[in-house]
Amino acid sequence: MKFAEKLLTTKSIYQGRIINLEEQTVELPNGQTAQREIVRHHGAVALLCLTAAKDKIILVRQWRQPINKTTLEIPAGKIEAAEEPLVTARRELNEETRLAAKQLEQIAVFYTSPGFADEKMYLYVAHDLRPVKNQLPQDDDEFLELVELTMEETDQAIAAGEICDSKTLMAIWYWKLLKTQTKG
Repeated sequence: MKFAEKLLTTKSIYQGRIINLEEQTVELPNGQTAQREIVRHHGAVALLCLTAAKDKIILVRQWRQPINKTTLEIPAGKIEAAEEPLVTARRELNEETRLAAKQLEQIAVFYTSPGFADEKMYLYVAHDLRPVKNQLPQDDDEFLELVELTMEETDQAIAAGEICDSKTLMAIWYWKLLKTQTKG
């Protein structure tokens, strides 16, 4: 079966500093046409940061206006235009946690919501964390609190709805998989 849609027209709806929105008219495999609203985004990075003993995860507590609540998330941030994901990962780690990693290991690349957005996220594990020597300025509109949780505490935070975003859930599942592999 043929799945590809043929792009007929594209119309820019909105140009923002984080996202752009466009409307596309496409021809479907059956010859009919449909409208698609697509969010364009430069992409983002996210970081699984574990304490030295690897018994706690480092999370960021922050307000999320789109869902009108405070969340616990792994450190993350958007990739600037023409910036490499690894550069973004180092910058965001410094800005959000005031830590640097001896090594950043990419563990996944995924689309956050391909039904309407092209945002690609790069997930890294930050190894051998240490305080930074030179702190980068934090975003003026970001208010963050660092939190360290055990695996049991992350399970409780998930059940309570405090941890509710896909990148953090994916990182926690990866951490659990690592724990299982080291036990077996």
